[in-house]
Amino acid sequence: MPKSRNLDAELRALQDKQRSLKLKRIAQFSGLVTATGADALDAETLAGVLLDAVERAKAGPSTKEAWQRKGDSFFRRERPAKSNGAGDTAPGATSGRGGAVPNHNGVQPG
Repeated sequence: MPKSRNLDAELRALQDKQRSLKLKRIAQFSGLVTATGADALDAETLAGVLLDAVERAKAGPSTKEAWQRKGDSFFRRERPAKSNGAGDTAPGATSGRGGAVPNHNGVQPG
C-alpha cells in the first residue's frame, strides 16, 4: 500500500508560500515606487498614471517597448542616493529585471 500523503498540510504549505511571494512582490513594487520618485505623487494621480500606461501599452506595442528600454536603463545604471541629511550619500543598488529594486535607505525589499 502506498504511503498516504497529508494533502491538507501540503495545501497549507503552498498557500503560505503563495502569500509569502505576494508580500515579496508588493514590497518590490513599493521599493520601485520609492526609487523612481513616484512616491511624491498622491495615490489618485499615481493610479491614473498607471491606468493610462496600461491603456497605452495595449494600444501601441512600440510604446511598451520604449518603456521597457527606459526601465532597463533605470535598473542598469548606478544612481546616487538622496542625501541622508548628514551630507553622506550611499550609492544606489542596481538590479537585473525581476530582481529587487534600487532602494535609497540601504534596505532591500523582500
